[in-house]
Order: sequence, then C-alpha cells, then structure tokens
Amino acid sequence: MTDTRRDFLRRFAAAALVSTGAGCESAAEQQAQRTEVIVPNVVYGMPPHPRTEFIRDVGDRVFFDYDKSILRPDAKMALDKQVAWMARYPSFSVTVEGHADERGTREYNLALAEKRANAVKDFLVAKGVAATRIKVVSYGKERPEATGSNEASRAQNRRAVTIPD
Repeated sequence: MTDTRRDFLRRFAAAALVSTGAGCESAAEQQAQRTEVIVPNVVYGMPPHPRTEFIRDVGDRVFFDYDKSILRPDAKMALDKQVAWMARYPSFSVTVEGHADERGTREYNLALAEKRANAVKDFLVAKGVAATRIKVVSYGKERPEATGSNEASRAQNRRAVTIPD
C-alpha cells in the first residue's frame, strides 16, 4: 500500500470521541450519563454534482392524469423545487421530455406528450426561469418507464422528465 493511500485511509477513518451528558444536573450525574459516540472525521468529502443533487434532492419528474396535460398540485410543488435549483445553478439548461402511456395512436401520444412537456416549460418560465434555458422534446409512448398494461404502469408512463444539460 502506498504512503498516499495509507494517509488517505488514515484520515478518512479517523474518529473523534464526543462526550455527552447534557441535561444532567450534577457532575456525578453527568459522569454517569456520559457516553462515547464515534463521529467520523470526513473532511475530504466532495459535494455531489449538481445533476446528482437535482435527481436525488429535487426530483426530475412529474406525473399527469390520463389524457391530460394540466399540472396537478403535486406536480407544481415538485416544479417549485426545480425552479429553486435552476436559480441556484444558472449555468445549467434543461431538457423537458414529455411521455405518454401506450393507449392511443402514436401521433396522438406524441402531441399529448409535447403538451405535457410544454406545460412544465410554461410553469418554469412563469416562475422566472429563462425560456432559452429550456428545451422540449416529445417521446410519446416510445420510451415507457414501466412495462405492463395495468393502471400502475400507465401512471408511471404519463410523465414529464426534466434533465439538466
């Protein structure tokens, strides 16, 4: 093992002992309540990449009701988080993908999915995101998230997905 790797592992695995006893009235009670907690010393951790943060913390998709392109209240709450993320990272643009379930013709689903993606774009723009930062693409029923012909699968496929570029 090289010295550099050994140093890294030693720094990563270093731990501090923290004594607790708060809330006790006397020193004797504090001593009796004292516990040792190992707290890792992770000084060299890297923050997540903004794209990873977007998917993990913000959420990249919203869902729609059958044959609708109107944003539901839960979708608006999710999109508010996307607006905040885009304000925090102004150098990123996004692509909004529109999707539909397997019912209906290819042409109808492409049009519906485009309406869904545009509904997301319109919401983001209304909240202050520059329209030039948002591209829209429609996949219709061509890229299902879930396979199956039941309502649970169909509900997962009626979506718009925001992808940071």
